[in-house]
Amino acid sequence: MIFKRFLLFCATAFLVLSLSSWSTRIHPYHVGSVEFNYNPTSKTFEITGKFFLDDLENGLKEKYGKSVHFDDAKYKQQINELLKKYCEEYLKVKTDNKFLKINYIGFEENSESVNIYLESETLNPPKKVEVAVSLLYNFFDDQMNIIHIIVNGKRESDKLNYPNRYLYKIF
Repeated sequence: MIFKRFLLFCATAFLVLSLSSWSTRIHPYHVGSVEFNYNPTSKTFEITGKFFLDDLENGLKEKYGKSVHFDDAKYKQQINELLKKYCEEYLKVKTDNKFLKINYIGFEENSESVNIYLESETLNPPKKVEVAVSLLYNFFDDQMNIIHIIVNGKRESDKLNYPNRYLYKIF
């Protein structure tokens, strides 16, 4: 009887330790998504990027040498400044052979991910859209970014695996 209790205790302890260490492990893949949605009313691209919170924190730290924590309000201003610079460097849009100015709007975080919001300058509905997206390529050599481009309701999607950062679509 004592031996059975001991085995049950060992099995329970192993299970608890395994689960607690599993939950603190870094996820085994590095993926984000960026959507470029042309809004015919505002005549702009509304751009939303979604990334794992810990990946983005690590990528910003690697790039700028500063630790930030998305779940701590005291870092909000610093994060906005860093994300603005980061997106200016790692995200470009060109339509009909003209580079667009992209404005950083802000970010939202939840417990596991961060949404980044940007908006382009105004433009007429484009026929050709070219994007260069290399967000988190500075930190992960296995980063995959899933790209969605939507113009006049037509959605074109593709994935960019490190080191490929360029995608173009005809509408």
